Amino acid sequence: MEGTAPIPRSLLFVPGDSERKMVKAIDTGPDAIILDLEDSVAVERLPFARELVRNLLDANSGQRASQLWVRINPLATPQSLADLSAAVGGSPNAILVPKTVSGSDIAQLSHMLDILEVREGVPGNSIGIMPVATETAHGMFALGSYRASSPRLIGLTWGAEDIAAVVGATSNRRSDGAYDDLYRLARTLCLVGAKSAGVAAIDTIWADFRDSDGLRGDAEAARRMGFSGKIAIHPDQVAVIHEAFAPSMAEIDHARRVVEMFAASGTGTVGMDGKMLDLPHLKQAQNILASASYKAGPDG
Repeated sequence: MEGTAPIPRSLLFVPGDSERKMVKAIDTGPDAIILDLEDSVAVERLPFARELVRNLLDANSGQRASQLWVRINPLATPQSLADLSAAVGGSPNAILVPKTVSGSDIAQLSHMLDILEVREGVPGNSIGIMPVATETAHGMFALGSYRASSPRLIGLTWGAEDIAAVVGATSNRRSDGAYDDLYRLARTLCLVGAKSAGVAAIDTIWADFRDSDGLRGDAEAARRMGFSGKIAIHPDQVAVIHEAFAPSMAEIDHARRVVEMFAASGTGTVGMDGKMLDLPHLKQAQNILASASYKAGPDG
């Protein structure tokens, strides 16, 4: 999608029926705020929440310090169309769609957005899509299906809670606190599924918002794996996530040297510090420099 804002490092969930938390989220300065109409809002409060979400989108219709995303209800539910009908006219930067089954869900949602953008007078193809791609049993087998599903696709993320409920697990973690095998697999498949589709991989939440050290370690591990950002559930997590996804000065200096060496040599391999580097090392260095220069841009 041309002209869209950069993929965020931090995406902060905010209940769609809490104006106070919405205002606080904006002041916190995440790269993106996810205005939630799904799990954090009771069904009977959805009409009120949709109105609040739309009001916030309209009130921030110009250049946005934080991107504004909306998590709708699953496409298989009747609430999803009402969520979209309320939100699209406010030009959210993206729709987060939960409990997807495969890339066909993204194609379906993209067609819905095509129609609603025309109806609401919103620029065509301006709203991105990111699925929570590991919350259904079949979805675990379909992470490769998002490739070419829609030009609106901007990222993939995963979740460990819903799939645990689906399979009947009593916990998604081992006694030592590490994720059990199914959820480690979900994280890995989300990463490679996103890269296969040519989009960003966004890591899931760290549930204990009081455990900053645990969050920092988890976010740093996600960055090492190849994730571009992480979802937050509390404002205090935002700064920790930004710090974890920022490359160190040593990484930046090394990456600059790699890029300069390749530019000077004009070849596909170079020697540096006693090691032979080839084009994958150049790509890695370019990625580090790109993440170092990240700035939360305008809403596009």
